[in-house]
Amino acid sequence: MGKTAIIYGSTTGTTENIAGRIAEQMNIASEDVYEVAKITPADVAQYDMLLLGCSTWGAGDLQDDWYKGLEMLKQTDLTGKKIAFFGAGDSSSYSDTFCGALGVLYEGLKSSGATFVGQVDPSEYTFDSSEAVIDGQFIGLPIDEENEPNKTDDRISRWIASLK
Repeated sequence: MGKTAIIYGSTTGTTENIAGRIAEQMNIASEDVYEVAKITPADVAQYDMLLLGCSTWGAGDLQDDWYKGLEMLKQTDLTGKKIAFFGAGDSSSYSDTFCGALGVLYEGLKSSGATFVGQVDPSEYTFDSSEAVIDGQFIGLPIDEENEPNKTDDRISRWIASLK
């Protein structure tokens, strides 16, 4: 899989918690886990795979720190890197934009030269619509800690297995 970084943006701590759980299951060292507001192009350059984590706010919006983070990544050479997305959302209260921020990240990076991995079958989720569903698959791992916290660890494990 190569050297892997986890880069996340978190406002309430949910996405940070998910990032920590992914790091633990993948044995990723803490120095390879970054808040998106603190990462630089030089940091990104040293990794083969980037796991990008973002919660969804409002009507499918990015977590605040990701606006600058996405612009930085768009200006960074990502050719040959693998990118996988994970995110937090609420499939009940925001059923029409569930984890939509993952789709926003993908749209911003789809022409970056990176290879995107870690798509997830949406059939085990209950939601109405999401910008994160592309070609019939979630572009990354959606996590709903509000309504389905009991499914999180299993979803993370299966997603990690799909990355290899």
